[in-house]
Amino acid sequence: MIATLPKSHRQPPPAQEQEPPGSQEQMRPRPIEEDDRYVASGRLKGKVAIVTGGDSGIGRSVAILFAKEGADVCIVYLNEHDDAEKTIRRIQQLGRRAIGLAGDMGDPALCAQVVEQAIDKFGRIDVLVDNAAEQDEVQGVEDLVPEHVEKIFRTNIFSFFYLTKAVLPHLKKGASIINSTSIQAYDPSPHLMDYACTKAAILNFTRSLAKELAEKEIRVNAVAPGPIWTPLIPTSFSGEHMKEFGQKTLLKRPGQPAEIAPCYLFFASDADSSYVTGQVLHANGGQGMFS
Repeated sequence: MIATLPKSHRQPPPAQEQEPPGSQEQMRPRPIEEDDRYVASGRLKGKVAIVTGGDSGIGRSVAILFAKEGADVCIVYLNEHDDAEKTIRRIQQLGRRAIGLAGDMGDPALCAQVVEQAIDKFGRIDVLVDNAAEQDEVQGVEDLVPEHVEKIFRTNIFSFFYLTKAVLPHLKKGASIINSTSIQAYDPSPHLMDYACTKAAILNFTRSLAKELAEKEIRVNAVAPGPIWTPLIPTSFSGEHMKEFGQKTLLKRPGQPAEIAPCYLFFASDADSSYVTGQVLHANGGQGMFS
């Protein structure tokens, strides 16, 4: 339960590193992906959602929470098949339908394929969660190479354009698009320079798209997580960096995916956020709010 986080989740995680894209199963401690206290109320009953990066981390928790609230879910991931299978099984255990599609979201053809298969399987799309991302530590701008920068931008922001364009013809009045930005859009770290730039671009993309789609009554919002314990962390940070992870927040700890997922549910539910568009929810433990 989130209210009684064990000590292992209230302190910096131990030094550990993984090869990207990482495995949630190998993380120590394991991220908390569900809140045992949660009581569902059918807020997404009959809806269909696409969640990119849905195999693990925030994406997995969002997909599971959406299923608890009655949605069928299509998750998209790079190649983390074991993690993806666990997410799909959990959604099915909750009585909902699920499919998983693997591939590089920076490829427009894959984005079109994702939408086509979701429509073929479920017949509709009501919620799009653009969440897939990657990051790598760099010492500074002098260490950035074109190939690396282009790869980060393809995954983190180009994919948002491609998938949104593909899904838009299928979205109807009341649909919701939710983008994952980051505290890095507001308080960028020099060692995550290219990643932070993509997250700032997502913020602008969200606000621009909200203006464009307002006449269609399609809402567009974003969530800006702070330091959250997901596979992105051990695959992109050195073990030494773990000593500081989450310690700059007012709560003095990293956040858990299960603590972030309700932000996405709020935006996905037209019963909760029908008058909210172009906005950002900051789930960051208070980091940077008083600087």
